[in-house]
Amino acid sequence: MGRPGFWDDQDTAARTSAAHARAQRRLETFRGLERDVADLDDLAEMAAEDEEMATELDSQLASVERRLAELEEARLFSGEYDSGDAVVTVHAGAGGTDSQDWAEILLRMYLRWAERRGFGVEMVEASPGEEAGLKSATFIARGENAYGLFAAERGVHRLVRISPFDSSARRHTSFAQVDVGPVVEDSVEVEIDEGDLRIDTYRASGAGGQHVNKTDSAVRITHLPTNVVVQCQNERSQTQNKAVAMQLLRSKLIELEERKRSEELAKARGEVKDVAWGSQIRSYVLHPYTMVKDHRTEHEVGDVQRVLDGDIDEFIRDYLNKTAAASAN
Repeated sequence: MGRPGFWDDQDTAARTSAAHARAQRRLETFRGLERDVADLDDLAEMAAEDEEMATELDSQLASVERRLAELEEARLFSGEYDSGDAVVTVHAGAGGTDSQDWAEILLRMYLRWAERRGFGVEMVEASPGEEAGLKSATFIARGENAYGLFAAERGVHRLVRISPFDSSARRHTSFAQVDVGPVVEDSVEVEIDEGDLRIDTYRASGAGGQHVNKTDSAVRITHLPTNVVVQCQNERSQTQNKAVAMQLLRSKLIELEERKRSEELAKARGEVKDVAWGSQIRSYVLHPYTMVKDHRTEHEVGDVQRVLDGDIDEFIRDYLNKTAAASAN
C-alpha cells in the first residue's frame, strides 16, 4: 500500500485496503487477547480475597472466551470467496401457503442474525405468496466473512408445526430452500453467452413508489443451460434491475461451480456425503415438542423461538468446525 501509484488502480487498491483492514482487525483482536490473558493471573490472585474482583474476573474470562471464539471462527474460512459478501435467496418449497409462510419466517431469522453480526443488508427482491408469506426473497449481506458464514445455511430447512392456515388445526410439514452465492467483482471472469439468456420483464409487486408499480421495471433472467433463474425488482428502472440481476446471475453460476468442486473433492476423499447439496440440513419442530436439530452435526437446541429470532451462531460454528476437520483429513 505504500508503493507509489498504489491508488492509480482504484478497484485493486480498494480490495487491497479492505484486506488490510480485515488483517489489522484480526491482529488487534489477537494482541488485545494476549494482554487480557496476561492479566488473568493477577486478577485471579486478587479475586481470591476480594468479591468485587471475582466479579471482574468472571467478566474478563467471558470476554476472552468470546473473542477467542471469534478468532477460531475466522480461522475456518479458507475459501476463495469466504471473506466477502453473500447473495442469499430463500425459496418456499413443498407445502403451499404453509411453506410460503415458513420462507418468510426464515427470511426474518436471517435478517435478525445479520443485524446481530453487524452485516449490512440490501433487499433485492421479494415475491409475495398468494395468501401469506413469500414465494421467494433475495438479499445481499455485506460484511466480513458474510459468504463463509451464510454458506453454512445452504440447503433445505424443514418446519413441523400446527398450521395456522388449517381450520382443523392439524400438524403440517413445510420446506424452504436457502441458496447462497458469493458477491464477485466485475474483474472475476464468468462466461455468460447472451444467447443463453432469456430476459423477461414484469411489473414490480409491493411497495416501491409510483414508477415501480406502474411500469414493467422488474427483470427476470433465466440462464438456459443451467436453468438458473434470478430476478430483481427493487431498483427504480429496468436498466438498474437488469444490472443487479446480471450480478446475481454471475454469483449463482460461481456458486454452482463451487458446489461441483466440493462434490468432486468429497468423492476424491472417498466420502459418502450424508448431506447432499440442496438436501435437508435442519429441522425446526414446534409440535408435538419443541426442538431445532441440525442433521449434519446432530446439534440440538430446545428453545426454537430463540433460534427463529436469529440465534444461529452455534449451528453455523459446529458445521464449520466439522467441515474444517473433514477437509484436514
